[in-house]
Amino acid sequence: MPESFQTAVVTGASRGFGRAIAAALVASGTSVVGIARGEQELHAAGDELGAAFTPIAADATSETLAEDVIRQHRPSLLVLNAGVIPHMAPVHEQTWETFSRNWHTDTRHVFAWTRAALREPLAPGSVVVAMSSGAALGGSPLSGGYASAKAAIRFIRGYAADESKRSGLGIRFVALLPQLTPATGLGSAGVSGYAARQGVDRDTFVEGLQPVLTPDQVAKAVLELAAAGDAPEYQVSGAGLRPL
Repeated sequence: MPESFQTAVVTGASRGFGRAIAAALVASGTSVVGIARGEQELHAAGDELGAAFTPIAADATSETLAEDVIRQHRPSLLVLNAGVIPHMAPVHEQTWETFSRNWHTDTRHVFAWTRAALREPLAPGSVVVAMSSGAALGGSPLSGGYASAKAAIRFIRGYAADESKRSGLGIRFVALLPQLTPATGLGSAGVSGYAARQGVDRDTFVEGLQPVLTPDQVAKAVLELAAAGDAPEYQVSGAGLRPL
């Protein structure tokens, strides 16, 4: 990692991709402020990662939280990974509350932290990595508004990159789109839902996802694109990282 990434913020840091990203950053010598709602899991991550990991049990969608953390810790890397498991059902079996679930967490928290990054602002050379999804490209008919919420994150990234350039802030905004994987709680729910929809067992469906993407691969991808990425968006799958 570059020397400029002395401190990073990772949202959704208590499990899945976020925990793996936090661990990889700590291993690289970066101090990490980890944010998640689940206090028990977050502090377990802190016990594992040691003094370089600062846990903050809080709602990552809070604009006040984003502003306060950036002012206090002055991170040069934000990894906006927080999200919720979508309600798995076809559109006609959704309610607006279930359909819009990911807009209220995934998209809203990216908006809050992106806004704070531009308004504070982060120091020149800082990087903001926003976690989108491969579903933003192909849709996800069993997960309500999940795909559209993740597509909105791509737009927010683009808007922010343009504002950074217009204002001469020197902040780089990047979106990462992971493929579906059974290796996280969210992905596992998706795999089970789509396997049932296709009338196949879970193992058969997972065979179609080979090579399976792991949290450690996502963490490695984040470090790579944050350090030296020259594209605005990347896909990551079990086969590796590639720019869009």
